[in-house]
Formats: sequence, structure tokens, C-alpha cells
Amino acid sequence: MALHRMHLGEPTLAQARRQLLAIAQELHQRGWVANHDGNVTVRLPGEHLLATPTALSKRVLTEADLLVLDARDRVLQGGRKPFSELKLHRAVYAARPDVRAVVHTHSPNATALAVAGIAIEPRMLAESVVSLGAEIPLLPYGFPQGAEQIAQLGQAAVQFDALTLGNHGVLAWGDDLEQAFLRAELLEHLAAIQLRALQLGRVNMVPPADIARLLDARKKAGLGPEARKKG
Repeated sequence: MALHRMHLGEPTLAQARRQLLAIAQELHQRGWVANHDGNVTVRLPGEHLLATPTALSKRVLTEADLLVLDARDRVLQGGRKPFSELKLHRAVYAARPDVRAVVHTHSPNATALAVAGIAIEPRMLAESVVSLGAEIPLLPYGFPQGAEQIAQLGQAAVQFDALTLGNHGVLAWGDDLEQAFLRAELLEHLAAIQLRALQLGRVNMVPPADIARLLDARKKAGLGPEARKKG
């Protein structure tokens, strides 16, 4: 299948380029990436990827800088080099055939909790349980792109839609770029609330009985592993 001929309902390659560029620039504008940090990918037909390049600030990124990579991550289009964390993205795509986009950030509040060894707690708010489930994993620090880290990520991706990486940052994925971005946004929002609650001395949770009802609402909304099994 030609790269510009996407599946029915999916954006064209040109549309995917525009969307990816907008999301990548938004990451910089929000202060979720600095220097050359962070990366974004979109799954294309044939396990190809549209990806941000390495060694370039999202502030100055252009459509011409974006890369099309083949299934072995060789550059098919674009004159720059791929980023070194592609294995993280590939681990998610391998575990989740439904996922079309992955966003990786170093958003300050979520990353601060990851550095402190504290998982983001979605049970603080009812809405976040419906959106992301009752747990947001914090994977322990592992040597970047090491085999153990990749294996842990692949296992987590089967059950979850976003997580934090110890001493690293946020990884979120979704049916499309917008959903992946919104999940990364929600993690940062929750992390900011959690940090402020910790400063006040306590983080209260939604009662367990309500968590069960919220998880049922999540399933009915077509979200989470149980809904995917049903589909």
C-alpha cells in the first residue's frame, strides 16, 4: 500500500504531517519538552512510522523535518536522523494493534513525580478513572531502551493507555494523535493536582465502591482492555 493511501477513516499522509507538527509544537509551547527532548510518532500502513527527528527543537520543527520510517526504522522520507527512543514507541505499537499514535514528553509535574518515585494517582478524580482507569503505572528506571525496560513497557501497554517512566517522563498513546496528546495532557494535569495536594498534606481518593462503577462506565465508553476484548 502506498504511504499516501491510508485506511478508510484515517488521515492522509499530508494530514498526518500537519497534525503531528501541530502537536509537537504544542509540546514545546506548553513547556513539556526542552532542548531536543520528547518525540511523537504516528503509525502508517505497513508498520511505517511518521516521526519527529532527533537533535531538533520542537520550537523550530517544520513539516519538511518530519521522517517517514520503514518497519526497520530506516528513513524513507526526510533528511534528518531518527530519535534514539524509537524502541519505546515500537514496544507500544507491537503490544497494541489498535494504537495509531504515541507521544513522549518530559512534562515537569509528571516527570517530577516519576523522579521522586511516585506514581500519578487517577483515583483522585472520578473523571480520570473513566479516562485512564484506576492505575497509571510508574515503570522503574531502566537503562534507556534496554531490553528489560522495553519488555516492561510492552506488558504495561496491553493494559494501560499511558504511564510514567522512572527518571524519564511520560508516554501516552491512543487511537489517533489527538487522543494520545489528551492523555499526556491529563497525566500532567493530574500530576499538578497531586503535587499540590501533597503540599497540603493529604491525597484523598474516590471511594472504592465508586471506582468499580466508574470502571464500568469506562468499559461502556469503549475504553480499557475489557472494552477492547469485547470489541
